[in-house]
Amino acid sequence: MSTIPRESDVAVIGGGVVGGAIALGLARNGARVAILDEGDTAFRASRGNFALVWVQSKGFGMPDYALWSRRSADAWHELAATLAGETGIDVAHSQPGGFMLCLSEKELDKRIDAMRRLHNSRPLTDFPYEVLDHAETKRRLPAIGKDVVGSLYSPLDGHVNSLKLFRALREATVRRGVDYRPNSPVENIVPKDGGFAITGPWGEMRAGKVVLCAGLGNARLAPMVGLDAPVKPSKGQIIVTEKTEPFLHNPMVTVRQTDEGGVMIGDSQEDRGFDTVVGQPILSTMAERAVKMFPRLAGLNVVRTWSALRVMSPDGFPIYDQSETHPGAFVVTCHSGVTLAANHALTLAPAILAGTLPESVASFTARRFHVPAHS
Repeated sequence: MSTIPRESDVAVIGGGVVGGAIALGLARNGARVAILDEGDTAFRASRGNFALVWVQSKGFGMPDYALWSRRSADAWHELAATLAGETGIDVAHSQPGGFMLCLSEKELDKRIDAMRRLHNSRPLTDFPYEVLDHAETKRRLPAIGKDVVGSLYSPLDGHVNSLKLFRALREATVRRGVDYRPNSPVENIVPKDGGFAITGPWGEMRAGKVVLCAGLGNARLAPMVGLDAPVKPSKGQIIVTEKTEPFLHNPMVTVRQTDEGGVMIGDSQEDRGFDTVVGQPILSTMAERAVKMFPRLAGLNVVRTWSALRVMSPDGFPIYDQSETHPGAFVVTCHSGVTLAANHALTLAPAILAGTLPESVASFTARRFHVPAHS
């Protein structure tokens, strides 16, 4: 096993959207960065994302998450411009506002009640949204079906092309000199000589800091450096149709048309452990709801279906921490890697390089899971 002494200022473990955004932010601030990526055998959440930059409905139970999501949505314009400037790749980011369509009065009332409770929180009083009936929804989205009783709309929501984003992050980091190492699973991390020794079947490397961006793998890696990442998988399935003429400019959590014309249908959630097998009953339910929302979808062919595993903490919110016992070791994990990519690249990465996480993410420490229960 060869040893390379302190070859990187920071080792980022995990090469998905989260790891790529962190690595780009570090490199843009002058750090020597290496990405250790497990490769395509990993349970990579990035391959199954819905590509939303979503704010509406974020933060039930934690208003700070709504604020963090909005901050990232606002910063996404800067990130998209940065990626285009550094790589020439347009990631098709837009922020036209997003809809949540409801197929029953009960469903609409439930969403209205939840949004009112969320937005009555003092920090969220300026989060704009509208409740629309069927007629107003159809005026704005002429392709909806008769089963749509109404919707909620927020101008804060947007989306991107996830494949172009992934490519742009990889290209930008390479151009910034990031040492990307595929097929490099990490078996052990040991604090050593004021930094960290990271080992795997590929050998060993040394780094001054280490950032765990390994998704579900963080649960295993975090305790090695005195951190906690109690994340579990949540299975989601996606349907993609053939390309069709543009009819849906605005994103929504269950249906979106990409800039290339295909329609994505998704948002299923299953607690099935590490099972990634596509299930026909779930796909049928998703397709049925989508056709009720937009009847024209019934005439389109399905070209792909897949499933992937979200990275979920016990309360569904991100985990950002620096180790108290091994300073320089950080964990960054969330299930909204696309939405939060701008924050990760522009805010979190520079803070990690400086050695102190910002106060704006203090609520996201894993210590919130360690509060003793009171009877």
